[in-house]
Amino acid sequence: MKVLVIPDIHLKTWIFDRAEDIIKRGEADRAVCLMDIPDDWDMQFQVELYRETFDRAIAFSKDYPDTLWCYGNHDVSYPWGRLETGYSPYAESTVMSKLEELEQSLQDSSQLAIMQRIDNVLFSHGGLSTEFVRKLGKDLLDADIDDVIAAANEASQDYLWTDGSPLWLRPQYMKRQIFRKDTYTQVVGHTPVEKIYEKDGIISTDVFSTYNDGTQIGESAMIVVDSESGEYVKVEV
Repeated sequence: MKVLVIPDIHLKTWIFDRAEDIIKRGEADRAVCLMDIPDDWDMQFQVELYRETFDRAIAFSKDYPDTLWCYGNHDVSYPWGRLETGYSPYAESTVMSKLEELEQSLQDSSQLAIMQRIDNVLFSHGGLSTEFVRKLGKDLLDADIDDVIAAANEASQDYLWTDGSPLWLRPQYMKRQIFRKDTYTQVVGHTPVEKIYEKDGIISTDVFSTYNDGTQIGESAMIVVDSESGEYVKVEV
């Protein structure tokens, strides 16, 4: 299966427009969104933009109902009450109500979670390390992959709001043993990169985040990943 990966949004509604173009051209069968829908530099007062961005995400979820969604740290920071860079107290109620609306728009609530899997590819905002799995329970190191993902999705806030969790891991900068990298490819966002690239079984895709002056950090591209082989192609947007 060809899976389009929609990287970190951060109030950029046009990313969903480009994703829709790619699907309509037949270049992907379905999509996975790595979220971080709210927050961006100096946008705390732009409550209407928060609303518009979530409404665009919700519209996309209805138009493409088999899309999977992976919570980002900026998404959960609102319902969890964990202040994050760019957190907007003015948009707080909007974010929480729109997250609930997004979940209600899905065919199955499991489509919105910390981690998702399609065949041999794992999707999460930051990535899954062996260390984090061991922290959840040593018995999970040899468990079925779906049991591991379920444990990550059901983990407490205290486990997930840490540097090594699938919400926060930055394998681009810190050396961590990637969980079952010889068996599964992982696709992540979260950490801005200039180019989409693969290293140690992790494909990094956050190329639409910006510097504080609004300049885009990375190349203008998304990926379509083969869910069986883990191979991917870049699609210019």
